[in-house]
Amino acid sequence: MSNAQAIVGIKKWGNNLGVRLPGNVARAAQLQAEQMVRVTVNDEGITITPLPNAAPTLAQRLAQFDPARHGAEAMAVEPVGAEKW
Repeated sequence: MSNAQAIVGIKKWGNNLGVRLPGNVARAAQLQAEQMVRVTVNDEGITITPLPNAAPTLAQRLAQFDPARHGAEAMAVEPVGAEKW
C-alpha cells in the first residue's frame, strides 16, 4: 500500500458523523464504493479495515449491466422451433 494521507473534516450525516475519503487515499487503500469495512477504535486512533468482498447481490449485479457492452437481449427476434404458431 502506498503512503497517502489527507486532512479532512468530519461532517454531520443524519444522526451520525461521516468522513469522506479523498480519491487518492481510497485508491491507495484499494477501497471501492459500496465496499464493506470494519471500523475499530483503539488507544492509537481509528482503523478502517476492508472486509473480504462478498458475492454481489442480484441488485448490485443488475446495476452493473450495460446493454451496449453485453449485447442487450439474448433472445432471438423471431419465434423459432416450437414457438411458431
